[in-house]
Amino acid sequence: MPSPTTSPPPATDAAGGRPLVLGVDLGTTATKVAAFTTAGDAVAEAEVEYSLDEPEPGWAEQDPAAILAAAAEAVRTVVRRVDGAGRVVGLGVSGAMHSLIGVDADDVPLTAVVTWADRRATPQADRIRRGPGPGVHRRTGTPVHPMSPLPKLAWFAEERPEVAARVAHWVGIKELLLHAWSGEWVVDHSMASGNGLLDLRTLDWDPEALELASTTPEQLPRPVPVTHRLRLMPGVADDLGLGRDVPLVVGGGDGPLANLGVGAVRPGIASVSIGTSGALRVVVDRPGVDPAGRTFCYALTDDLWAVGGAITNGGVVLRWVGDALAPDMELLADELGDEPEEALTDLAALAPPGCGGLLMLPYLLSERAPYWTSLPRGAYVGLQRHHGREHLVRAALEGVCQQLALVLASLREAGHDITEVRATGGFARSAVWRQMLADVLGMEISFPSGTQGSGYGAAVIAMTALGLVPSVEVAADRVEVSDVVRPDPAAAALYARLLPVHAGLYAALEGTFEALRDLDDDLPVDLDDWSSARS
Repeated sequence: MPSPTTSPPPATDAAGGRPLVLGVDLGTTATKVAAFTTAGDAVAEAEVEYSLDEPEPGWAEQDPAAILAAAAEAVRTVVRRVDGAGRVVGLGVSGAMHSLIGVDADDVPLTAVVTWADRRATPQADRIRRGPGPGVHRRTGTPVHPMSPLPKLAWFAEERPEVAARVAHWVGIKELLLHAWSGEWVVDHSMASGNGLLDLRTLDWDPEALELASTTPEQLPRPVPVTHRLRLMPGVADDLGLGRDVPLVVGGGDGPLANLGVGAVRPGIASVSIGTSGALRVVVDRPGVDPAGRTFCYALTDDLWAVGGAITNGGVVLRWVGDALAPDMELLADELGDEPEEALTDLAALAPPGCGGLLMLPYLLSERAPYWTSLPRGAYVGLQRHHGREHLVRAALEGVCQQLALVLASLREAGHDITEVRATGGFARSAVWRQMLADVLGMEISFPSGTQGSGYGAAVIAMTALGLVPSVEVAADRVEVSDVVRPDPAAAALYARLLPVHAGLYAALEGTFEALRDLDDDLPVDLDDWSSARS
């Protein structure tokens, strides 16, 4: 019998139906599934949401069972919706990077999903950064930051040793899904390259990183290429409504796959996204990070790598300004038949570029690139009496864009020539925010017609593994651009002058950030907590 890892499926079924591939995208707040043709058209889609829990300050967890159930429900829904549009011949998986789950010898989760947004491992990350961190970053491509599984593993070893002692496997949510559907513990090189433990040169576990994490290779899944194929267990295939011979392609991490999903894999083409968080990445043909340690490097395929930076504060900033500064916008949006986000960005449009000298550091959830430290906090700087609510809202959105401009500058200073930017994410629904990003980056931004991003990237990896497309580059070239936003010259020139001012604020306020961190325990947020502390 042909090996399930090498034998491609037929191009059509017996009835001549066109082949369809499912892209399963395990995101931070929802799982999205879409069925794609080999030409890149989505013929059916489904999305199932789940919660992000914060049981303690700085923690960000999820229920692994809820995510597995959501993925299965979304796949079943898409399979039903395909309804004669073709035949599903494979599925590929994208996963939110940097999550961590401990499972016992019976493959039962012992922990919640500790997500990328979780900051509990800040002390461990700071300690490693001061010591061997720079060398680990250069070898693994992953900055030493609380987002990364490396310091999270150190946290469990130090703070929950009784849990760590019972863990048979440390995995991410995507690896848990692959095991639930195939019975195998594997991790693709893309996801593994984001956990701070994989040596990019050897594509095997890094001994020093393992020691710092107090873990062993036997406790980690087996690294495999992104095109590695698994066999669905019969009961799982039946439950999902798929044929038992439909292969499961492991796929990759959502960040690198987003580049593939928007067609940004050729030299000089960058991908930018603003969802809950944000990122800017460019694909290169060899691994490496810049000497200053400002960028990450994650695998996309065996010979393509995504280099860039992620920011923690994206759409979450817009939601904060809505809740804290403009709660009435939601009611107004209902009256006008608009979305609350649209009402907020319309409010921001009432203020001019630069907000009359008002800047915001949007570090509501600390920050990642280009500083890769959990120290910074949000701040408004330059506030004067003439500033109104519209200035406060616009400054927050400009701050997000300026942070991405710092990532772009870091990439250019590291020698990457970026000539085109393609964008995706929830922010793209706002014409105001689209124009603002083009102005701040000082570049034309292309918006692909599809909205699947990482999901389509996962499907393309599967198509490549199954022999349905000749290469990921060819499939990426099929992505169509539906709109191009050009920067306004005057606004772009103003933002270029403001960028070094924005960049200098971190250094100027670093001592203040440290002082506030030292006072954290004595500065409760809630009045009830203050009253309890006094008594």
